[in-house]
Amino acid sequence: MEFEVIRSNRKSMAVEIKLNKLIIRAPLQATNEEINSFMLKNKAWIEKHLAKAQAQQQVAASVKKLTMDEIRQLADKALEVIPERVKHYAPLVGVTYGRITIRNQRSKWGSCSSKGNLNFNCLLMLTPPEVIDSVVVHELCHRKEMNHSDKFYSEVLRVFPDYWKWDRWLKDNGNILMAMMGE
Repeated sequence: MEFEVIRSNRKSMAVEIKLNKLIIRAPLQATNEEINSFMLKNKAWIEKHLAKAQAQQQVAASVKKLTMDEIRQLADKALEVIPERVKHYAPLVGVTYGRITIRNQRSKWGSCSSKGNLNFNCLLMLTPPEVIDSVVVHELCHRKEMNHSDKFYSEVLRVFPDYWKWDRWLKDNGNILMAMMGE
């Protein structure tokens, strides 16, 4: 099985599957033997999730692509909906924010810059409203914590207790939506 190892200043190993590619994230000091042992220990999980990713990629390949006009319509709708959701949740999170931009991205649902500018994917308009809210809250919480620490997620859950349910929906369905964006 082919895989890429990304070493960084982290404490533990993790497996990531991105576009049918297996990535092992490992601490800087991890040996090849430790990485191989980790992979063997997690072989069943890796195989299950690789198969799932391959099946999702096959479905994504058959998805009808959006036209430029359809993407524009989604972006226009997002410009109406998302700023209202941000305005609703920002006081609940207890933060301010800068500019809100709607993008038609192929990999991200949202992002938050260090200056507090928020970016959201127009494809969010194809998801349930709870998914939109979960992404909005996630990005607003980055105004307090620019990371994905336990502290960050406790803040997300304080404001949006169903976050994990809708994050799971996005993980299960998001790549199909992203595939609609085309090349």
